[in-house]
Amino acid sequence: MSKILLVEDNEMNRDMLSRRLGRRGHQVVIAVDGGQGVEMARSIAPDLILMDMDLPVLDGWEATRQLKSAPETKAIPIIALTAHAMMGDREKAIDAGCDDYDTKPIEFSRLIEKIEAALGKEAAT
Repeated sequence: MSKILLVEDNEMNRDMLSRRLGRRGHQVVIAVDGGQGVEMARSIAPDLILMDMDLPVLDGWEATRQLKSAPETKAIPIIALTAHAMMGDREKAIDAGCDDYDTKPIEFSRLIEKIEAALGKEAAT
């Protein structure tokens, strides 16, 4: 069972993702803003982080940069979740340190493939 930290301020997205990931056997821990997400990542050491990019307190871009620059959290795969689907947004997410990128509205089957790929990659290292 993988421990996934979901950093998401939208309650509907949190509920949908946590229920569906839970049914697939993942343990889901939730943070509602970027600051809380950084703190929780440091304290619980999740296997993967799903990071909304438009967050209160500390946005997902800065939260990702902080996590990827800290020795204790830099190896945790981060998948950006964002409504930004413009040209260059994927590159912006990767440049911030995200390992992958997915757009909202979330297509669950596509997101699961990305999660499994990131967890598989992490397990191989």
